[in-house]
Amino acid sequence: MIGKPQHEPPRYAREMRTRTLVAGALIFASTPAAAHIALRYPPPRTTEQKAGPCGSTGSTRGATVTTFTPGQKITVEWDETVDHPGHYRIAFDDDGNDVFVNPNNPNDNFPSTLVEPIADKTGGHYTQEVTLPNITCDNCTLQLMQIMTTQVPYNSFYYQCADITLAGDTGGGGGGGDNNDPVDGGCSTGGPTGLGAAALALGLALRSRRRLRLRPRPRAMR
Repeated sequence: MIGKPQHEPPRYAREMRTRTLVAGALIFASTPAAAHIALRYPPPRTTEQKAGPCGSTGSTRGATVTTFTPGQKITVEWDETVDHPGHYRIAFDDDGNDVFVNPNNPNDNFPSTLVEPIADKTGGHYTQEVTLPNITCDNCTLQLMQIMTTQVPYNSFYYQCADITLAGDTGGGGGGGDNNDPVDGGCSTGGPTGLGAAALALGLALRSRRRLRLRPRPRAMR
């Protein structure tokens, strides 16, 4: 005689479902969020990238610092791991990361910008040659920004920064380095990188002069 089918007790079934949900939640929580861009060279300050200007809220200079020479040509490298329309920008700050401004439209042109636009492609590896300003600095920052839209005004960005220093002779421009040679296959740019670096250096010099003029002069002793 065939007996009636045996069913799991309701309490046992509930316990199994609860255990399954808890296990799934733990796995999801332990999985890192998918990155959209990954700066490869120079090495990034952090792998986070959602909060401007450098990826994480309140981001400060880290222990990974790359040294270049003033005026050196370097090849910035990064990967696009999640494809988006839009373009990229590379910018430079000679003292921290407080001059980086989000672009609003294609006509925006900031003194800190080295190269923009860098054309988007369908994911993969990117290389872009840039010329660093012909100045010395020990607290400078290179910013990579992904503008993830073609609609104006721009409202979607990802950020990564590299902490760098520029040290050595500023007379020659275009010094040596491990990453100084051009790399074929890079993305097209909106203009010569040398002109952008020269304009940036001029802007930084003018900013330094304004800072000196604004300093209070010591009073004469009577």
